[in-house]
Amino acid sequence: MEQTYQYACILPFVPLLVPILIGVGLVLFPTATKNLHRMWAFPSILLLSIVMIFSTNLSIQQINSSYIYQYVWSWTLDNDFSLEFGCLIDPLTSIMLMLITTVGIMVLIYSDNYMAHDQGYLRFFAYMSFFSTSMLGLVTSSNLIQIYIFWELVGLCSYLLIGFWFTRPPAANACQKAFVTNRVGDFGLLLGILGFYWITGSFEFRDLFEILNNLISNNEVNFPFVILCAVLLFAGAVAKSAQFPLHVWLPDAMEGPTPISALIHAATMVAAGIFLVARLLPLFIVIPYIMNLIALMGIITLLLGATLALAQKDIKRGLAYSTMSQLGYMMFALGMGSYRSALFHLITHAYSKALLFLGSGSVIHSMETLVGYSPDKSQNMVLMGGLAKHVPITKTSFLLGTLSLCGIPPLACFWSKDEILNDSWLYSPIFAIMAWATAGLTAFYMFRIYLLTFEGHLNIHFKNYSGNQNTYFYSISIWGKGYSKRINQNSSLLKNESSYFFSKKTYRSNENAIKKKRGGRRPFINILYFDNQKPFSYPYESANTMLFSLLLLVLFTLFVGSLGIPFNQKGRDLDLLSKWLAPSINLLHQKSKDSASWYEFFKDALFSVNIAYFGIFLASFLYKPIYSSFKNFEFINSFVKLGPKRNRWDKIINNLYDWSYNRAYIDSFYTISFSRGVRELAKLTHFFDTQVIDGITNGVGVLSLFFGEGIKYLGGGRISSYLFLYFSFVSVFLISSLFSVF
Repeated sequence: MEQTYQYACILPFVPLLVPILIGVGLVLFPTATKNLHRMWAFPSILLLSIVMIFSTNLSIQQINSSYIYQYVWSWTLDNDFSLEFGCLIDPLTSIMLMLITTVGIMVLIYSDNYMAHDQGYLRFFAYMSFFSTSMLGLVTSSNLIQIYIFWELVGLCSYLLIGFWFTRPPAANACQKAFVTNRVGDFGLLLGILGFYWITGSFEFRDLFEILNNLISNNEVNFPFVILCAVLLFAGAVAKSAQFPLHVWLPDAMEGPTPISALIHAATMVAAGIFLVARLLPLFIVIPYIMNLIALMGIITLLLGATLALAQKDIKRGLAYSTMSQLGYMMFALGMGSYRSALFHLITHAYSKALLFLGSGSVIHSMETLVGYSPDKSQNMVLMGGLAKHVPITKTSFLLGTLSLCGIPPLACFWSKDEILNDSWLYSPIFAIMAWATAGLTAFYMFRIYLLTFEGHLNIHFKNYSGNQNTYFYSISIWGKGYSKRINQNSSLLKNESSYFFSKKTYRSNENAIKKKRGGRRPFINILYFDNQKPFSYPYESANTMLFSLLLLVLFTLFVGSLGIPFNQKGRDLDLLSKWLAPSINLLHQKSKDSASWYEFFKDALFSVNIAYFGIFLASFLYKPIYSSFKNFEFINSFVKLGPKRNRWDKIINNLYDWSYNRAYIDSFYTISFSRGVRELAKLTHFFDTQVIDGITNGVGVLSLFFGEGIKYLGGGRISSYLFLYFSFVSVFLISSLFSVF
């Protein structure tokens, strides 16, 4: 068994064979490699599957043996300094290995068809395999220096993947924004690593924890400096896991292909920050100020992410803010010291969010058949609706993922989120209220995404076969300031898009084209697309390989929550997850939670489930009538008793909507304060350099020139004149000396 653990050091480098082979193939056999580009999906999936099988074996051994294994070797060795590299296999590592490999395989299978017609197919799979290598190396690292090396490689891969379509300016800007934002956190991480090495003299985790604990216990360390170094370490996790205030890169990361978004948001890049805090929790737990800071950042992030998701129109941006909010739950749980709850939610959220992102990719793939490749339209939920009958498998899988994220039993996220909510009452009632309110917001915005995407009637504009253009566009106003504008050939699809919440009035598209068929084939329609009429088919279900990934993730979403379910009724035996995490929990000097009885569990869960159902009901009440009829609208008016205050209330709601839609103006604040501020500072520095520094230098030269020009006229070439000037200066000097003496 020890040899099995030693071979674990090879795991991170197994997927690296794919980019190496692709590079060699492009150098030696460029034509054959490009023509047979589809074959490279197979080795990518095969090698990651081998890693998954090995990781599964390691996880089973971890559950059965319950001990931690570390294998290291010396890289450099000196009298005063030694650097060791190796691999650390513990419950946290085995969990991350399982997440990275299983989600990664699903994404690779999905990507084979999703990226089939992309010119960068080879480059995509090379980047994805390199990304897997970086993440596997990160989670198996045995010390802080090794973590930092793979941490930077993960950042590099995310830069390459987010900017995969680098010829598009939004993608190029998004990858630069993600890279720069993460550099802020990574710089803090590097300073924190060096600071703790200065304090403890070690990069190894176990030595670091023990030495620091002894120094703090004996009061032999500068505690404010320890707090500063811990904050710097935490800054790296804040940036990587998109915690406030370094979260601004995450929504823009949606400019990359959807499989990349699924991989980043489910089990790789954003999970790296949670992994780092969980790995360093024995260090943070002896510093109460840092634990409180982690909990505070988590609660702010989960609430902010949920409120910013309420008004997003881009389906991927809505899911991105959902990821930000759920990562806030995990960070909040770690700040409370609920190690088990945080990792449990990391597991359940990874599969549910991967399902949602791949489902959104299937929707976008279908919408592109209508509007062509245009992210402003193919990802805009306002232009969707009525897709349920066209993509039933995608709709069902997306609904299950939505219900899971809402916390509806017995789906995966219900078990983990409910555990965090229950623990929050013991930590802080105020934070607990915020966490529970966010659970209701999560159910609201997730069902808003589902309803806008799949329910009702198809909102895309088209010209039917008869040539009658009777398609209308929704005006979206919460208080019914509805209007409609007839779409004509000279109007853009987005000109009439209102920035309001939802509408009292609905206008159905003419469905004559839907009913018409041509020889049993899919009907074709003419879409009004940038003043051109182009034939497109109606949305249809994705390819079988894409649906296969969705169905497998559905199984995970349905059953992965069973890891933490209390199967026993006596409250004595630990559940599977607690048994798995026992070595890490013992390292934290915490007691494993006994499994509660079913009665106590469901009594605690009743309130959270009711909040989730209330959010679902509110979303259904406000959004589903958009597509059918809004008979209850007058009831809303009478309920809130607007009367003459209707316009004022409408203005308040729309201002709140604008605040959410515009990302709480945080990006604008950063643009003004940092981007423009840096530019103005650069201009001021340039002015000071050119006018003051260079001015002094140039002024000295000019004065020397004028002084020399003036002096040269004194040189007439006559010795008598020189002697006269000499004796004149000597006389003045002697006279002044005499006066100074007397």
